[in-house]
Amino acid sequence: MMRTILISGASRGIGRAIAERMLADGHRLSLGLRDPKCLIGSSLDPAIAGSEQVFLHPYEAQDVNAAESWVSASLAHFNGFDSLIHCAGIFHRTPIRFNDNQQHEIDQLWQVNVMGPWMLSRAAWSQLECHAEARIIVLVSMSGKRSKGRLAGYTVSKFALMGLCQTMRNEGWEQGIRVTAICPGWVNTDMAARVKSLPKEAMTQPDDIASLSSNLLQLPNSCVPFELSINCTHEI
Repeated sequence: MMRTILISGASRGIGRAIAERMLADGHRLSLGLRDPKCLIGSSLDPAIAGSEQVFLHPYEAQDVNAAESWVSASLAHFNGFDSLIHCAGIFHRTPIRFNDNQQHEIDQLWQVNVMGPWMLSRAAWSQLECHAEARIIVLVSMSGKRSKGRLAGYTVSKFALMGLCQTMRNEGWEQGIRVTAICPGWVNTDMAARVKSLPKEAMTQPDDIASLSSNLLQLPNSCVPFELSINCTHEI
């Protein structure tokens, strides 16, 4: 089944790996990017992949109007879509006792990690309701399931995102919209560049999450898991 998929955060990391895998699988992609020029010359460049397969559009998760603009442009280009994959996200090491200079980090985490997916899902919802087997995949984090370390701001944003996933699942169930929250630990991306306690090769790899995402889109409505917890280290 060929799908038409909106993917945020596809310029690098997990989002980029998912987009490349989905293109290889034969799906049509609308990629929302802070800078669409970053994909020029890559396999995701419409000039290379073909505009009938890939569409690029500016998207900034903190811009309240960006979601509606991207969804409208995607509808005009592909005349519909049936799947949405949220990969855009940011990471700050904001502690409980943050200083005045870190207040903006909390605001940014909330806007990008929570309100970004919320506004984009809201904008896409009526289109997803048109399909009997629509899909929403959300890159959450193990930090949305438990708290480790002192990452107060990031953890709070991911717990809230997990709550949003659960609510979207409830609201979309009767219309055939299936939601999956992917919750990995450390993934070998730029976000984990400062991690010294774990070798990069021991981390979860972006291509492996892309493979899991590919499989999710092939499953029938009766067999779509709500949550995938992915650990590269042992947790009790």
